[in-house]
Amino acid sequence: MNLCKKCSKNAVVFLPYSGEKLCRKCFLGSVEKRVQKAISQSKLLKRSDSIGIALSGGKDSVTLLHILHKIESNFPESKLSIIHIDEGISQYSEKNLKAVKENASEFDVPLILASYRKIYGKTLDEIIKHAEKNENIRLGACSYCGVLRRKALNKTAYEANVDCIATAHNLDDETQTIILNLLRGDLNRLARNNPTPRKIHPKLVPRIKPLRTIPEKETTLYAFYKNLKHNSKPCPYAPEAYRDDIRIFLNQIERKRPGTKYNILRLYDKLSPQITINKNSIQECSICGTPSVEGTCKSCQLLEKIAP
Repeated sequence: MNLCKKCSKNAVVFLPYSGEKLCRKCFLGSVEKRVQKAISQSKLLKRSDSIGIALSGGKDSVTLLHILHKIESNFPESKLSIIHIDEGISQYSEKNLKAVKENASEFDVPLILASYRKIYGKTLDEIIKHAEKNENIRLGACSYCGVLRRKALNKTAYEANVDCIATAHNLDDETQTIILNLLRGDLNRLARNNPTPRKIHPKLVPRIKPLRTIPEKETTLYAFYKNLKHNSKPCPYAPEAYRDDIRIFLNQIERKRPGTKYNILRLYDKLSPQITINKNSIQECSICGTPSVEGTCKSCQLLEKIAP
């Protein structure tokens, strides 16, 4: 019988990795409890933290806003704000911004807006057009966007003087990143994925990932059952990413061996204390002043290559 494991009402969700069948109410409660557990176990937040929520407008980030708003309502000393970075992707960024403004208004949370055009002088669409004209450049849009977005988000959060940035990376995102960095042999990026926030440079705002133990399908269901306002349209550049190949691979394994993604995350969390970042190797970019492991940060290197 399809009865909820917790309350014996009719189940609407089945979790293959645990074998649980849950009703709508118990499912929503399960997601929220796991987020609270992740915050508590990894000591992600302090009672008086000023938290900048990176809100893209998609289902994951809106789910994060909803849950954090609910949790932080119990801690009046804390402060929430929304940080939105407009990449400038035609017929996509506009819908994201609309969803972000609607949620900021609904939850009565201050909204901090920034854009690629304001920070870099060009939208992502314009950057990609410039890159496509250069035959020596073989990078895809996601390679540019990942680097530029990280810098834009940190710069905006640093100027807003928040204590940490909360991003909506879910279990799928985390396991994809772990495998991606292993395949690339990138130890520095692997080290940066540590679940416990660390202050490694005065200009680098620590990042937390409260949704890292929640599978993507469950953040989607959460947003659906809560009827949260979000942009459901996928980014037009997403299919060209290397990450997409990793996503397909992991989903195939997960279907055959439920719980594989959790096993990857648990193993990484056991190993991560042994993977360290050399703080002395971090300097400031000679062009823009942002913290970097090289004399010129990656974003400035990329933008220099496409400069007219």
